[in-house]
Amino acid sequence: MSLHPAAEPTNRFRLSLADLAATSFACSALQEAVLSLRMWGESGRFAEQTPWFNRIRPEFDALRHRELLLALVSRNHYIPDFLTPRPAAAWPNFARELATLRATPPELVRPDLERTFLPREGALPEPLAAGLTDPVTLLDRIAAALQEYWERCLAPAWWHRARSVLQADIVYRARRLAEGGADGLFADLDPRVSWRDGVLSIGWNRAPDPGADIDLAGRGLVLAPTLFARGAHTNIDPGPTPILTYPARGRATMAERLDPPPTIRALRRLLGAPRARLLALLDEPASTTELARRLSVTPGAVSQHLAVLLDARLVNRARHGPVVLYARSALGDELCG
Repeated sequence: MSLHPAAEPTNRFRLSLADLAATSFACSALQEAVLSLRMWGESGRFAEQTPWFNRIRPEFDALRHRELLLALVSRNHYIPDFLTPRPAAAWPNFARELATLRATPPELVRPDLERTFLPREGALPEPLAAGLTDPVTLLDRIAAALQEYWERCLAPAWWHRARSVLQADIVYRARRLAEGGADGLFADLDPRVSWRDGVLSIGWNRAPDPGADIDLAGRGLVLAPTLFARGAHTNIDPGPTPILTYPARGRATMAERLDPPPTIRALRRLLGAPRARLLALLDEPASTTELARRLSVTPGAVSQHLAVLLDARLVNRARHGPVVLYARSALGDELCG
């Protein structure tokens, strides 16, 4: 997957009915970790993330491989494609994604690094250039650096909130697809994306050019939301299933306080304080784990209250892969209003 615009100003995917049927969503923790490295060079680029990353900075500055991580992002925010392999599942395991990264064919490393850095900077960053004498070892060092970054900076707290936002986006998009088909799904995916007569176009707002025109030929399409992009991106090649990465809906909520919102007295008297607070939180889809973390209670306690709210038809639930998300129903919205 390319994390920077391709050479063509417009990429066009031709989707058959089989391709539309095979279109799926995926969320890559490795992708989010790699793209989040853009924050350390220009935190204002994704302002909604700034409070989180200000809190994380002491941990980041103490990382053993800090300089190597910073070297992975070019001055124009491009990132080598091999760092973000296509997700093999809807919610791939981070360790398995790192294993895929380590298994990158060594002969692909130098060309990818040169495409990323040479046009703008004229040379590769020293930590990367020095490692090209042994690409296999370089890949292992990069994977180890990303693992340390993940475990010390992102996984403890940030990922729980980020995953909830990404999950909510996927549930929303899946609903759009179910209710409005491809027209409904692509209508508000991103301003760069347009859909017409079986052709999905991703434009880059550059000078006129023939662009790339690819028939998916039954391979389907993977849609992946991210918190670290200003517009949709894709990579086009004749091999694996293409992936379209787009800015997640609701990413601005990352800047909000995580404290449960206040609930009115009448709602607390009707439902009890725990269920009233829970219902107030569910204006956006969230998992049991995320809700438990925000309420500082156990997931088991949240599950019991959700079961009652579900029976009362105040909330709905939807499954994406192994994750079940809950959100207020229309009746729940009316009651909170």
